[in-house]
Amino acid sequence: MIYFIKFVYSFVLPPGLFVILLLGMAVWLWRQRSRRPALVLLGITLLLYLSMTPVVSDMLIGSLERKYPQPAAAEGDVIVVLGGGATSGTPDLDGQGNMSGPAANRLLAAARLYRETGLPVIFSGGQVFADSGNEADIARRQLIGLGIPAEDILPENRSLNTEQNAVNTAKLMQEHGFTRPVLVTSGFHMPRSMVRFKHAGLTPQPFPVDFQASRPMSLYAGKFTPTAGSVSTTGLALKEYLGLLAAKLLP
Repeated sequence: MIYFIKFVYSFVLPPGLFVILLLGMAVWLWRQRSRRPALVLLGITLLLYLSMTPVVSDMLIGSLERKYPQPAAAEGDVIVVLGGGATSGTPDLDGQGNMSGPAANRLLAAARLYRETGLPVIFSGGQVFADSGNEADIARRQLIGLGIPAEDILPENRSLNTEQNAVNTAKLMQEHGFTRPVLVTSGFHMPRSMVRFKHAGLTPQPFPVDFQASRPMSLYAGKFTPTAGSVSTTGLALKEYLGLLAAKLLP
C-alpha cells in the first residue's frame, strides 16, 4: 500500500503533474485534429518524462561514476579535494557556513583519508556566487573541527570552476613541493576533473567518492515514476557530459 501511494503521489505532485498536464494537452490537440502539434507535444512530453525517472537519471550518472574505480589505497603526497557548493551565513557548530551535499561528502571522505594516510589536504574552491560561501575557507574550519591540524590544511579559495581548480591547485602544489596528488571529488565529476588536471600538467590518482547511483541497479515501479531528485540528477549528468566535451575540445 505504501508503494502504491508513493506511485500515485508521483503523478499528482510536481514534476509528475506536469507530465499529466502535457499529456492531457496532447490528447486534446489530437481530438481537435491538430495531429502534427499533438505528436510533437507527445514527443516532448515523453522526453520530459524520461528525464524525470530514476531509471534514466541513474543510467546517465552511473556511466560517469564507473569511469574511474575507487582505488584500494591512496598513493600520493597530498590529498586534493574539489569543492562543489557551500552556503553562507548558515549556522554550524563552530561558526557560520556549511558545505553543500556533494562538497560535504567530498570533505568527509578527505578527512577519513587523512586519518588513514596523514597526507596534507588541499581544498580547492572559492565563493562562486554573491550569496554562496567560500568553500575552501568553510572546509578549513570544518576539517579543523574534525580533528585535522591546521598546519596540514592548505585552502585554495579563489577557484570558481573545475578549470581554475586545476590551475590554481597546480600552482599551490608547486609552491609547497608536492608532485603526486590524490584527487578527491564526486564520481560523476571525476572524468571532467581528470581532463582539467592533466591540462594543468598534473597526473593525479583519481579517488572518486560521493556516488549517486547504486550498484547494481534494480528495476521496480518506483524507478519509472517522476521525481524531483531525478530531474536534478539528469541535469547534473548532462552538465558533466557537456563539460567533459568542452574540456576535450577546448583545452
